[in-house]
Amino acid sequence: MKELLKGLRPHRVSVACIVFLIFLQCLSTVYLPHQMSDIVDIGIVHGDVPYILRVGGLMLGVSVAAAVCSITAGFLSSRVAASFGRTLRSKVFRHVENFTLHEFDQIGTSSLITRTTNDIAQVQQLVNMMLRLMIRAPLTAIGGIMMAFYTDATLAIVVVVVMPILGLVIYLVYSRGITMFRAMQKKMDKLNRVVRENLTGIRVIRSFNRIEYEQERFHQANFDLTNTATKVNQTMASLTPAMMIILNFSTIAIVWFGGIRIDHGDMQIGSLMAFIQYVTQILFSIMMVSMMFFVIPRATASAARINEVLHMVPEIQEPHQPVQPTGEKGTIAFEDVTFSYPGAEHPAIEHISFQAKPGQVTAIIGGTGSGKSTLVSLIPRFYDVDAGRILVDGVDIRDMSQQVLRQKIGFVPQRAVLFSGTVADNLRYGKEDATDEEIRHAADIAQATSFILEMEDGFEAHLDQGGMNVSGGQKQRLSIARALVRRPEIYVFDDSFSALDFKTEAKLQAALRQELQEATVIVVAQRVSTVMDADQIIVLDAGQVVGIGRHRELLDTCQVYQEIVSSQLAEEETA
Repeated sequence: MKELLKGLRPHRVSVACIVFLIFLQCLSTVYLPHQMSDIVDIGIVHGDVPYILRVGGLMLGVSVAAAVCSITAGFLSSRVAASFGRTLRSKVFRHVENFTLHEFDQIGTSSLITRTTNDIAQVQQLVNMMLRLMIRAPLTAIGGIMMAFYTDATLAIVVVVVMPILGLVIYLVYSRGITMFRAMQKKMDKLNRVVRENLTGIRVIRSFNRIEYEQERFHQANFDLTNTATKVNQTMASLTPAMMIILNFSTIAIVWFGGIRIDHGDMQIGSLMAFIQYVTQILFSIMMVSMMFFVIPRATASAARINEVLHMVPEIQEPHQPVQPTGEKGTIAFEDVTFSYPGAEHPAIEHISFQAKPGQVTAIIGGTGSGKSTLVSLIPRFYDVDAGRILVDGVDIRDMSQQVLRQKIGFVPQRAVLFSGTVADNLRYGKEDATDEEIRHAADIAQATSFILEMEDGFEAHLDQGGMNVSGGQKQRLSIARALVRRPEIYVFDDSFSALDFKTEAKLQAALRQELQEATVIVVAQRVSTVMDADQIIVLDAGQVVGIGRHRELLDTCQVYQEIVSSQLAEEETA
């Protein structure tokens, strides 16, 4: 928590103003009972009406000034807390943007969303309450204690007895509450994950008729969170009645012993009234602090979760002295590359060596789980290799700036991803200053122009989140067009034609051959028809290269390729 609160440093001036205003408010709060005591002991006892009016008018002015200070301090506190939350959200988001896919898998997307929204909101709420209550309550309590002893030191023994009892009650409730709040945040992660899976997988859920099952999953997660939240609130709610009981018994004790002192002539009635108000201020200040204990345990748990994200160091780091590429542009070389996913028993790919050159199409084919997508995900350095090295333009990609490396690559993922916004916005994603002509040209090559123009607003048509209002094949063509707009040196198509029919794919392949004659093209495919005309075909099996060559060469030399071809093409097509 202390580390996160360092984010308040840019707001030092505002915080200082808040402290000063609250200090003035506390002075007025402590000042008023003393004046009320004088009104009773001097004005009322002696029947001095002008004195009563004069002191009463002064008390009214002080009350108005205190109200102004309180309102101004509240406004500044809210503004500082909101700015703190905004800065912290930006900090977490920027840090998460540097994560590798391994860090995303380690924490979980749903948990990251909860930490960036709900957890930061809890810390922001704590900051707001700290600036208002955690400053005001101690100052009021200290002032009340001093004035209580000043009014009657003997009667102040009641305060000395009550304070440890209050501290013990607060400690017992707090120690139990913080453990339960931590558990509640984890259960909120689980509920968030269930909701997210239901919303993103609604088509699969309905197609398999698993609505009742998913409703039961949600019910269990929701009930679990509700049950824990209820227990937490019950525990924290017990604090208020316990403190009210202590306050009431304290008041009884003060009236009892104060009456005895008045009867003996050691105290006046106005002083007793002022003393009761001071003790009430002290106890209410402690109650204000206790209100913080509704927020502190949950905010502390949230702060720990936020710090876990901020302290997580991405596996992939920028080189201290990035090397500028000096070799032939677009050249890719794998040199004895081996890679394993964290926790896996066996490497996903091992001892991979090949070279892809500009002006060539390199196709990668193999069975399911052979490591095709893993191999191409290493080129933009989504992961770092375990052994060997990958060279782009003659430079090890670990020695190259990630921004420079990825600027060279147009990556079309296996699962087409679109963002909410217009079609044009999505196509300009890799090149913000792309002209309308460049966008139209890329759409023409990707065979996307026809269906785009059929949409109501054409290239300005709105796409829903994830492109849910277009088909799978349309999403793939838009993803391809997005990569083409960028005009990089290297194109990576990770099974990007699987949702296209043969006719559309043939037209797209022909257009790509004309457009990408000088670029390095790597195509991952399941269909033999997609890779038959490639300049070199790399055949993978169980993470290893079992054949490299052209289509006809591999038909004669590679058994795995022969099996793939025979399973997809008729005999006359293999000839």
